[in-house]
Amino acid sequence: MSEASVTWWGHSTMWLADSGTSLLTDPLLTDRLIHLRRMAGPTPVLPGAPDAVLVSHLHADHFHLPSLKAVPGSPLLVVPRGAAAFVAKSLGPGYGNRCVELEPGEETTVGAVTVRAVPAAHDGGRGPWSRLQSVAMGFVVEGAARTWYGGDTGLFDGMSNLGPLDLALIPVGGWGPTLAAHGHLDATDGAEALRRVKAAWAVPVHYGTFWPVGMGRIRTHMFRDPGTEFARRAALTAPDAQVRVLGHGETLTIGPAA
Repeated sequence: MSEASVTWWGHSTMWLADSGTSLLTDPLLTDRLIHLRRMAGPTPVLPGAPDAVLVSHLHADHFHLPSLKAVPGSPLLVVPRGAAAFVAKSLGPGYGNRCVELEPGEETTVGAVTVRAVPAAHDGGRGPWSRLQSVAMGFVVEGAARTWYGGDTGLFDGMSNLGPLDLALIPVGGWGPTLAAHGHLDATDGAEALRRVKAAWAVPVHYGTFWPVGMGRIRTHMFRDPGTEFARRAALTAPDAQVRVLGHGETLTIGPAA
């Protein structure tokens, strides 16, 4: 297998490089989002223009319009089916024209890789203030490696069908002092997800970056600990997998250089 790499920029923002193709997931390129503040890691500094941006669902911490506008170049925007009109209305027709809409089971080609939308157990609406609805999804990227990015998801039937994988990017936390059981994974369920998808490597994401303003001392273990707790539980639940807990801005390379 040729090498592939992932750089974690906090929350669910990752730079995935495979076979000369660069993908950016759910960009959140800001230090403040409504009531949330970046509490760890630098504001992302992208190495250049990605070939495509993968957007998993409509929630504002994943589908952040100012961040989409800040991404350099003119990458494809791979978005949930029905979201292109929202992008065009919010950012202009030039952005809408770059959208590729997918729903689980559909795929597109970006450079040398195939991007396939896969299911996610999560609410796909924009939020309680909006009527905008779509499906939440994850992605399996196939190039030199098979990489699953879960988006936001809980455990779901058929998750085992995603594997076997070379790399799993697994959300294991949240951005506040509580984590709803439905539609999210904690460290324990994240380890079970890893067991199901049979990934050789795993990186925990979606934790330890943003926290509500004024709650800096409330249940901070839910901010600090999910990554290391996931690694501990994965060693028991999925002992054949290798887990790398990345710091913000750190890169994991798998393949010959791993």
